[in-house]
Amino acid sequence: MRLLVFILLCLPAIASADQESDFLAARDAYRAGDTVRLEQMAGRLKKSPMEPYVAYYQLRMRLDSADPAAVKAFLARTDETPLVDRLRGEWLKQLGKKQQWEIFAAEYPRLLSGDTELSCYAVQARLRNNDPSALQAVRSLWLNGNGQPESCANVFEAALAAGAITPQDVWQRTRLALEAGNTSLAKQLAPRLPEDRGLESAALDAAASDPERYLQHAELNTEGQRLVALFALRRLSKQLPQLAYNQWDRLSSAFTLPERQYFFGWLAYEAARKLDPRAVEWFRQAGDAPLSEVQYPWRVRAALRVQNWREVLAAVNAMPPAMQREGAWRYWKARALKALGHHKEAEEIFAELGREYHFYGELAAEELGAPPAATVGTAAFQPAKGELEAIQAHPGIQRALILYRLDMRADAAREWSWAVRKFDDRQLLAAAELARRNEMYDRAIFAADKTVQQHDFNLRYLSPYREELQGHLREHGLEEAWVYGLMRQESRFVTQAKSNVGAAGLMQIMPATARWVARKLGMKNYRESLIHQLDTNLKLGTFYMKTVLSWFDNSPVLASAAYNAGPGRARVWRADKPLEGAIYAETIPFDETRDYVKKVMSNTVYYAKLFGQPPRTLKQRLGTIEGKTSANQQPIPDEK
Repeated sequence: MRLLVFILLCLPAIASADQESDFLAARDAYRAGDTVRLEQMAGRLKKSPMEPYVAYYQLRMRLDSADPAAVKAFLARTDETPLVDRLRGEWLKQLGKKQQWEIFAAEYPRLLSGDTELSCYAVQARLRNNDPSALQAVRSLWLNGNGQPESCANVFEAALAAGAITPQDVWQRTRLALEAGNTSLAKQLAPRLPEDRGLESAALDAAASDPERYLQHAELNTEGQRLVALFALRRLSKQLPQLAYNQWDRLSSAFTLPERQYFFGWLAYEAARKLDPRAVEWFRQAGDAPLSEVQYPWRVRAALRVQNWREVLAAVNAMPPAMQREGAWRYWKARALKALGHHKEAEEIFAELGREYHFYGELAAEELGAPPAATVGTAAFQPAKGELEAIQAHPGIQRALILYRLDMRADAAREWSWAVRKFDDRQLLAAAELARRNEMYDRAIFAADKTVQQHDFNLRYLSPYREELQGHLREHGLEEAWVYGLMRQESRFVTQAKSNVGAAGLMQIMPATARWVARKLGMKNYRESLIHQLDTNLKLGTFYMKTVLSWFDNSPVLASAAYNAGPGRARVWRADKPLEGAIYAETIPFDETRDYVKKVMSNTVYYAKLFGQPPRTLKQRLGTIEGKTSANQQPIPDEK
């Protein structure tokens, strides 16, 4: 990693190389449980910006037996570091396990980042204090199809005994467990169900392992038996909706109207995710059955896929209010209103949404005739000397810089996020500029993205390594803005970035893809360690971008989807007929890829404006995706 020369010159208070070495030794001592060595390093790091970490390590090693006064002293520190809240949460769990409720109750309100385990301990503390409203908080924790931590067991039992959790709540959680595929939890709940709603473990196992065979002989006399059958039908619909529908056609008469609507709600959801046009009709057959937070969006997407704007509007209006306020659904509601002739209502939504800087905001602005990235200026933010010095002096920023330099990237990101969380726009831009000068491009983008009123799009859409990239762009005839739009989304320009599935470098190339491209390029000495080398990563990545672009008739939408999810999937996701690019992107079944394609394409528009390229709207760039029957059907190699 390159030296952070700027900071080392400007900040004499930042740790020296010796201090950094001592800190790494302290971290290693903590990991090894070496209290003596850690104590030695603590003495040497008392005046270092990293002292809070060493103090945290020392307390964390003996947290189960630590003096409460020592813990409280650490929690009372004024250091701007996420370590304080982290230790608070860890200590609260210790206090909960030991049932030290008085101390727990005093400290819990100060916690900023909790979890379910601590929420249940908090209810336990309230119950010990005879808080009559405590059990009312239990029901929201109960209605979850996933297993809950041990700390919840006692409060659940208390709520069940007091009637705060009703038999209907037990039934509802059982259904949620089966929706989540959690048969173990369903079996645990079964003894609490009345006889007519009882579930047999053997039946659940059979329905889970071979749903089609189970349904051939399923008994449907009780509500519990029908719930197991609905579970089996859902599993079949995940494989192929037609399989479930075939079984349903034979069994449907045994089910009640609410059960039929429930079935169609999930059949429609699975069909929509498989881009089956029958999903719209199946959602209609679900009637007024309540949908889950994952089903509502797919009701809209199913209607978009067949371009039924009346159903798009109805599906958005059926969403919970909070969901309707999301950018995606405001945009598609406005599009539906416009298509149905309600132009004034549509324009009001477009006008409000068009002031936001994201995929849907850009599309909304273009609907009103605004040019591409109309609000993007080219003047870079210039922080005053005092502003930059104030950011440089911030302890959390100093720690983030050190941790980044030591390649402790996750810790650096947490420190940075914590430090900038209360910054105003000018402070955020100063922090972004500081990060840029120190080649912390991901942190610069993070800070610049958070501004509300004052923006610098040069910082939001950084473009490092332009000189290194030019030769590869010319060789493959690629648009620079699209390549940068993809790189920004892939790695935030972190050369050492590595995903949890192994994708590496600026262009986040999968090892198998890199080997395939290297063979195509005749790189006889290629080895996986080269994937992080800047020029090699750019060489491999741009070649692959050009390859997938040519496979998909020069559609950057399809090529971006292929780059992220694989060429085969990008091809399968096309419709039978030509489809608007924005609708194709919206209906990508993979959550990650759907978000990825939208952001890459939005990024491209902003980069094109900043690079001074000829203006093209986002809608023009998204274009029309050719149908399966009319598109180029050349075979896609499977070497990748």
